[in-house]
Amino acid sequence: MTPDLSKRRMMTRTDAPPLKILLCAPRGFCAGVVRAIDAVEQALKLYGAPVYVRHEIVHNKYVVEGLRRKGAVFVSELHQIPDGKAPVIFSAHGVPKAIPAEAERRGLFALDATCPLVTKVHREAELHHKRGRTVILVGHAGHPEVVGTMGQLPEGAVILVETVEDVAGLTPPAGELAYATQTTLSVDDTQAVVDALRARFPAIMGPHKEDICYATTNRQEAVKAVAPKVEAMIVVGSPNSSNSQRLREVAERAGCRVARLVLRAEDIDWSLFDDIASLGITAGASAPEVLVEEIIDAFAARRPIEVETVSTADESVFFPLPRRLRDAAAEQA
Repeated sequence: MTPDLSKRRMMTRTDAPPLKILLCAPRGFCAGVVRAIDAVEQALKLYGAPVYVRHEIVHNKYVVEGLRRKGAVFVSELHQIPDGKAPVIFSAHGVPKAIPAEAERRGLFALDATCPLVTKVHREAELHHKRGRTVILVGHAGHPEVVGTMGQLPEGAVILVETVEDVAGLTPPAGELAYATQTTLSVDDTQAVVDALRARFPAIMGPHKEDICYATTNRQEAVKAVAPKVEAMIVVGSPNSSNSQRLREVAERAGCRVARLVLRAEDIDWSLFDDIASLGITAGASAPEVLVEEIIDAFAARRPIEVETVSTADESVFFPLPRRLRDAAAEQA
Protein backbone atom coordinates (compact mmCIF):
# COMPACT_ATOMS: atom_id res chain seq x y z
CA MET A 1 0.00 0.00 0.00
CA THR A 2 1.39 3.41 -0.99
CA PRO A 3 1.95 5.72 2.00
CA ASP A 4 0.19 9.09 1.96
CA LEU A 5 2.06 12.31 1.08
CA SER A 6 2.69 13.40 4.68
CA LYS A 7 4.25 10.04 5.53
CA ARG A 8 6.41 10.12 2.40
CA ARG A 9 7.66 13.58 3.43
CA MET A 10 8.53 12.35 6.90
CA MET A 11 10.37 9.34 5.51
CA THR A 12 12.30 11.49 3.06
CA ARG A 13 13.26 14.08 5.64
CA THR A 14 15.04 11.56 7.84
CA ASP A 15 17.36 10.61 4.99
CA ALA A 16 17.80 13.68 2.76
CA PRO A 17 19.99 16.73 3.43
CA PRO A 18 18.17 20.03 4.11
CA LEU A 19 17.53 22.58 1.39
CA LYS A 20 17.53 26.36 1.87
CA ILE A 21 15.05 28.10 -0.45
CA LEU A 22 15.33 31.83 -1.09
CA LEU A 23 12.02 33.10 -2.42
CA CYS A 24 12.25 36.24 -4.57
CA ALA A 25 9.88 39.11 -3.93
CA PRO A 26 8.31 40.63 -5.90
CA ARG A 27 7.40 37.67 -8.13
CA GLY A 28 4.42 36.43 -10.10
CA PHE A 29 1.36 38.33 -11.26
CA CYS A 30 1.70 42.01 -12.11
CA ALA A 31 -1.16 44.52 -12.21
CA GLY A 32 -1.58 44.23 -15.98
CA VAL A 33 -1.91 40.44 -15.82
CA VAL A 34 -4.38 40.62 -12.92
CA ARG A 35 -6.46 43.11 -14.91
CA ALA A 36 -6.47 40.92 -18.03
CA ILE A 37 -7.46 37.74 -16.21
CA ASP A 38 -10.12 39.61 -14.22
CA ALA A 39 -11.49 41.01 -17.49
CA VAL A 40 -12.11 37.49 -18.84
CA GLU A 41 -13.64 36.28 -15.57
CA GLN A 42 -15.84 39.36 -15.22
CA ALA A 43 -17.03 39.01 -18.82
CA LEU A 44 -17.94 35.38 -18.16
CA LYS A 45 -19.85 36.45 -15.05
CA LEU A 46 -21.71 39.27 -16.81
CA TYR A 47 -22.42 37.69 -20.18
CA GLY A 48 -21.94 33.95 -19.72
CA ALA A 49 -19.99 31.57 -21.93
CA PRO A 50 -18.62 31.69 -24.49
CA VAL A 51 -16.28 34.64 -24.12
CA TYR A 52 -13.79 34.75 -26.99
CA VAL A 53 -10.18 35.78 -26.42
CA ARG A 54 -7.84 36.66 -29.26
CA HIS A 55 -4.54 34.89 -28.53
CA GLU A 56 -3.57 33.84 -25.01
CA ILE A 57 -4.83 36.44 -22.53
CA VAL A 58 -1.43 36.12 -20.80
CA HIS A 59 1.47 33.80 -21.56
CA ASN A 60 0.79 31.02 -19.08
CA LYS A 61 -0.68 27.65 -20.05
CA TYR A 62 -2.04 26.97 -16.56
CA VAL A 63 -3.96 30.27 -16.54
CA VAL A 64 -5.25 29.79 -20.08
CA GLU A 65 -6.47 26.25 -19.39
CA GLY A 66 -8.21 27.43 -16.21
CA LEU A 67 -10.08 30.12 -18.11
CA ARG A 68 -10.92 27.68 -20.90
CA ARG A 69 -12.61 25.39 -18.38
CA LYS A 70 -14.74 28.33 -17.24
CA GLY A 71 -15.97 29.03 -20.77
CA ALA A 72 -13.33 31.18 -22.48
CA VAL A 73 -12.63 30.29 -26.11
CA PHE A 74 -9.16 31.20 -27.35
CA VAL A 75 -8.74 31.99 -31.04
CA SER A 76 -5.83 33.05 -33.21
CA GLU A 77 -7.74 35.57 -35.34
CA LEU A 78 -11.11 37.28 -35.41
CA HIS A 79 -12.36 35.34 -38.44
CA GLN A 80 -12.63 32.30 -36.13
CA ILE A 81 -15.31 34.07 -34.08
CA PRO A 82 -18.92 33.68 -35.30
CA ASP A 83 -21.12 36.71 -35.73
CA GLY A 84 -23.15 37.48 -32.64
CA LYS A 85 -23.17 39.28 -29.31
CA ALA A 86 -20.55 37.19 -27.48
CA PRO A 87 -17.66 39.34 -26.18
CA VAL A 88 -14.20 39.15 -27.68
CA ILE A 89 -11.28 40.23 -25.50
CA PHE A 90 -7.92 41.46 -26.75
CA SER A 91 -4.99 40.14 -24.73
CA ALA A 92 -2.74 42.04 -22.32
CA HIS A 93 0.00 42.22 -24.96
CA GLY A 94 -1.92 44.65 -27.16
CA VAL A 95 -3.01 44.36 -30.79
CA PRO A 96 -2.40 46.23 -34.06
CA LYS A 97 -4.95 48.93 -34.89
CA ALA A 98 -6.33 46.76 -37.67
CA ILE A 99 -7.78 44.30 -35.13
CA PRO A 100 -10.18 46.68 -33.31
CA ALA A 101 -11.06 48.15 -36.71
CA GLU A 102 -12.01 44.70 -38.01
CA ALA A 103 -14.02 43.98 -34.85
CA GLU A 104 -15.94 47.25 -35.30
CA ARG A 105 -16.57 46.52 -38.97
CA ARG A 106 -18.06 43.15 -38.05
CA GLY A 107 -20.08 44.57 -35.17
CA LEU A 108 -18.33 42.40 -32.59
CA PHE A 109 -18.56 43.26 -28.89
CA ALA A 110 -14.86 43.99 -28.29
CA LEU A 111 -13.20 44.46 -24.89
CA ASP A 112 -9.59 45.65 -24.78
CA ALA A 113 -7.51 44.12 -21.95
CA THR A 114 -4.22 45.61 -23.19
CA CYS A 115 -1.95 46.40 -20.24
CA PRO A 116 -2.01 50.18 -19.65
CA LEU A 117 1.80 50.21 -19.69
CA VAL A 118 1.75 48.69 -23.18
CA THR A 119 -0.85 51.27 -24.21
CA LYS A 120 1.58 53.94 -22.96
CA VAL A 121 4.16 52.69 -25.49
CA HIS A 122 1.52 52.74 -28.24
CA ARG A 123 0.63 56.36 -27.47
CA GLU A 124 4.28 57.41 -27.42
CA ALA A 125 4.88 55.80 -30.81
CA GLU A 126 1.83 57.54 -32.25
CA LEU A 127 2.94 60.91 -30.89
CA HIS A 128 6.42 60.55 -32.36
CA HIS A 129 4.91 59.60 -35.72
CA LYS A 130 2.60 62.63 -35.70
CA ARG A 131 5.65 64.82 -35.09
CA GLY A 132 7.42 63.37 -38.11
CA ARG A 133 9.88 61.09 -36.32
CA THR A 134 10.86 57.60 -37.40
CA VAL A 135 10.34 55.23 -34.47
CA ILE A 136 12.96 52.62 -33.60
CA LEU A 137 11.48 49.86 -31.46
CA VAL A 138 13.71 47.71 -29.26
CA GLY A 139 12.10 44.31 -28.92
CA HIS A 140 11.85 40.68 -29.99
CA ALA A 141 10.60 40.03 -33.51
CA GLY A 142 7.28 38.19 -33.59
CA HIS A 143 6.38 38.76 -29.94
CA PRO A 144 2.69 39.75 -29.70
CA GLU A 145 3.53 43.00 -27.91
CA VAL A 146 5.98 43.99 -30.65
CA VAL A 147 3.47 43.07 -33.37
CA GLY A 148 0.87 45.19 -31.60
CA THR A 149 3.15 48.20 -31.15
CA MET A 150 4.40 48.14 -34.74
CA GLY A 151 0.78 47.81 -35.85
CA GLN A 152 -0.14 51.17 -34.33
CA LEU A 153 1.61 52.97 -37.19
CA PRO A 154 1.66 52.62 -40.98
CA GLU A 155 3.96 49.96 -42.41
CA GLY A 156 7.56 51.18 -42.51
CA ALA A 157 7.07 53.84 -39.82
CA VAL A 158 8.67 51.61 -37.15
CA ILE A 159 12.09 49.96 -37.40
CA LEU A 160 12.67 46.97 -35.11
CA VAL A 161 16.06 46.31 -33.52
CA GLU A 162 16.92 43.48 -31.15
CA THR A 163 20.65 43.81 -30.48
CA VAL A 164 23.56 46.24 -30.40
CA GLU A 165 24.67 44.69 -33.70
CA ASP A 166 21.31 45.62 -35.24
CA VAL A 167 21.92 49.24 -34.23
CA ALA A 168 25.30 49.23 -35.94
CA GLY A 169 23.66 48.17 -39.20
CA LEU A 170 20.80 50.69 -39.09
CA THR A 171 20.22 52.96 -42.07
CA PRO A 172 17.16 54.99 -41.02
CA PRO A 173 15.62 57.57 -43.33
CA ALA A 174 16.67 61.18 -43.00
CA GLY A 175 14.93 63.17 -40.31
CA GLU A 176 14.28 62.97 -36.60
CA LEU A 177 14.37 59.67 -34.73
CA ALA A 178 12.75 58.36 -31.55
CA TYR A 179 12.91 55.03 -29.76
CA ALA A 180 10.57 52.91 -27.68
CA THR A 181 10.99 49.48 -26.11
CA GLN A 182 9.03 46.34 -25.44
CA THR A 183 7.92 46.36 -21.79
CA THR A 184 9.21 42.88 -20.84
CA LEU A 185 12.86 43.00 -21.90
CA SER A 186 16.03 42.47 -19.91
CA VAL A 187 16.84 45.80 -18.28
CA ASP A 188 20.59 45.38 -18.84
CA ASP A 189 20.32 44.18 -22.45
CA THR A 190 17.93 46.97 -23.33
CA GLN A 191 20.18 49.59 -21.77
CA ALA A 192 23.04 48.37 -23.96
CA VAL A 193 20.91 48.75 -27.09
CA VAL A 194 19.65 52.19 -26.01
CA ASP A 195 23.22 53.30 -25.29
CA ALA A 196 24.21 52.17 -28.78
CA LEU A 197 21.29 54.11 -30.29
CA ARG A 198 22.24 57.26 -28.42
CA ALA A 199 25.88 56.88 -29.42
CA ARG A 200 25.00 56.58 -33.11
CA PHE A 201 22.15 59.09 -33.08
CA PRO A 202 22.80 61.65 -30.29
CA ALA A 203 19.60 63.59 -31.07
CA ILE A 204 17.30 60.56 -30.81
CA MET A 205 14.24 61.11 -28.63
CA GLY A 206 13.40 58.66 -25.85
CA PRO A 207 10.38 58.08 -23.62
CA HIS A 208 9.73 60.48 -20.74
CA LYS A 209 9.69 57.41 -18.49
CA GLU A 210 11.39 54.13 -19.41
CA ASP A 211 9.12 51.72 -21.26
CA ILE A 212 10.23 48.55 -19.46
CA CYS A 213 7.48 48.08 -16.92
CA TYR A 214 7.85 48.31 -13.16
CA ALA A 215 7.07 44.59 -12.71
CA THR A 216 9.74 43.45 -15.15
CA THR A 217 12.33 45.69 -13.49
CA ASN A 218 11.38 44.68 -9.95
CA ARG A 219 11.43 40.95 -10.67
CA GLN A 220 14.81 41.17 -12.35
CA GLU A 221 16.26 43.13 -9.42
CA ALA A 222 15.02 40.48 -6.98
CA VAL A 223 16.66 37.75 -9.05
CA LYS A 224 19.93 39.70 -9.12
CA ALA A 225 19.84 39.83 -5.31
CA VAL A 226 19.19 36.10 -4.89
CA ALA A 227 21.05 34.41 -7.77
CA PRO A 228 24.61 34.91 -6.43
CA LYS A 229 23.59 33.34 -3.10
CA VAL A 230 22.18 30.05 -4.42
CA GLU A 231 23.39 27.03 -6.38
CA ALA A 232 20.32 26.88 -8.60
CA MET A 233 17.31 29.00 -9.58
CA ILE A 234 13.85 28.01 -10.75
CA VAL A 235 11.78 30.54 -12.66
CA VAL A 236 8.13 29.57 -12.66
CA GLY A 237 6.64 30.48 -16.02
CA SER A 238 5.81 29.42 -19.56
CA PRO A 239 8.43 29.07 -22.33
CA ASN A 240 6.60 31.66 -24.47
CA SER A 241 6.64 34.26 -21.66
CA SER A 242 9.21 36.93 -22.52
CA ASN A 243 9.56 38.29 -19.00
CA SER A 244 10.00 34.77 -17.59
CA GLN A 245 12.73 33.94 -20.09
CA ARG A 246 14.50 37.18 -19.19
CA LEU A 247 14.43 36.21 -15.49
CA ARG A 248 16.19 32.95 -16.31
CA GLU A 249 18.84 34.83 -18.29
CA VAL A 250 19.30 37.37 -15.50
CA ALA A 251 19.87 34.56 -12.99
CA GLU A 252 22.54 33.00 -15.18
CA ARG A 253 24.34 36.29 -15.69
CA ALA A 254 24.20 37.03 -11.96
CA GLY A 255 26.26 33.92 -11.27
CA CYS A 256 23.75 31.12 -10.74
CA ARG A 257 25.20 27.98 -12.34
CA VAL A 258 21.83 26.28 -12.90
CA ALA A 259 18.78 28.34 -13.91
CA ARG A 260 15.72 26.67 -15.36
CA LEU A 261 12.31 27.85 -16.54
CA VAL A 262 9.62 25.48 -15.21
CA LEU A 263 5.88 25.66 -15.80
CA ARG A 264 4.94 23.48 -12.82
CA ALA A 265 6.29 20.83 -10.46
CA GLU A 266 5.80 17.91 -12.84
CA ASP A 267 8.28 19.53 -15.24
CA ILE A 268 11.21 19.63 -12.79
CA ASP A 269 14.33 17.72 -13.84
CA TRP A 270 15.26 16.39 -10.41
CA SER A 271 18.74 15.36 -11.52
CA LEU A 272 19.65 19.06 -11.56
CA PHE A 273 18.38 19.84 -8.06
CA ASP A 274 18.71 16.78 -5.81
CA ASP A 275 22.30 17.50 -4.76
CA ILE A 276 22.08 21.25 -4.13
CA ALA A 277 21.99 22.90 -0.71
CA SER A 278 20.41 26.20 -1.77
CA LEU A 279 17.73 27.15 -4.31
CA GLY A 280 16.21 30.40 -5.49
CA ILE A 281 12.62 30.54 -6.75
CA THR A 282 10.88 33.33 -8.60
CA ALA A 283 7.95 33.58 -11.00
CA GLY A 284 7.27 35.51 -14.18
CA ALA A 285 4.60 38.20 -14.24
CA SER A 286 2.05 35.82 -15.80
CA ALA A 287 2.66 32.91 -13.40
CA PRO A 288 0.16 32.40 -10.52
CA GLU A 289 1.37 31.93 -6.95
CA VAL A 290 -0.33 28.54 -6.74
CA LEU A 291 2.35 27.14 -9.06
CA VAL A 292 5.12 28.55 -6.86
CA GLU A 293 3.53 26.84 -3.86
CA GLU A 294 3.20 23.61 -5.84
CA ILE A 295 6.93 23.61 -6.61
CA ILE A 296 7.88 24.37 -3.00
CA ASP A 297 5.66 21.47 -1.90
CA ALA A 298 7.39 19.20 -4.42
CA PHE A 299 10.78 19.97 -2.87
CA ALA A 300 9.35 19.57 0.64
CA ALA A 301 8.16 16.08 -0.33
CA ARG A 302 11.75 15.07 -1.12
CA ARG A 303 13.76 16.75 1.63
CA PRO A 304 13.50 19.10 4.61
CA ILE A 305 13.30 22.74 3.53
CA GLU A 306 13.75 26.17 5.05
CA VAL A 307 12.13 29.04 3.14
CA GLU A 308 13.27 32.64 3.40
CA THR A 309 11.79 35.54 1.40
CA VAL A 310 14.20 38.07 -0.08
CA SER A 311 12.31 41.30 -0.85
CA THR A 312 13.79 44.10 -2.92
CA ALA A 313 10.69 46.23 -3.62
CA ASP A 314 7.09 46.75 -2.56
CA GLU A 315 4.37 46.79 -5.21
CA SER A 316 0.96 48.42 -4.84
CA VAL A 317 0.08 49.11 -8.49
CA PHE A 318 -3.55 48.54 -9.48
CA PHE A 319 -5.22 48.89 -12.87
CA PRO A 320 -9.03 49.08 -13.08
CA LEU A 321 -10.98 46.85 -15.46
CA PRO A 322 -11.79 48.12 -18.96
CA ARG A 323 -14.51 50.78 -18.76
CA ARG A 324 -17.14 48.76 -20.62
CA LEU A 325 -16.87 46.00 -18.03
CA ARG A 326 -16.94 48.46 -15.12
CA ASP A 327 -20.03 50.15 -16.52
CA ALA A 328 -21.80 46.84 -17.15
CA ALA A 329 -21.01 45.62 -13.64
CA ALA A 330 -22.33 48.86 -12.16
CA GLU A 331 -25.60 48.50 -14.11
CA GLN A 332 -26.11 44.99 -12.74
CA ALA A 333 -25.22 45.92 -9.16
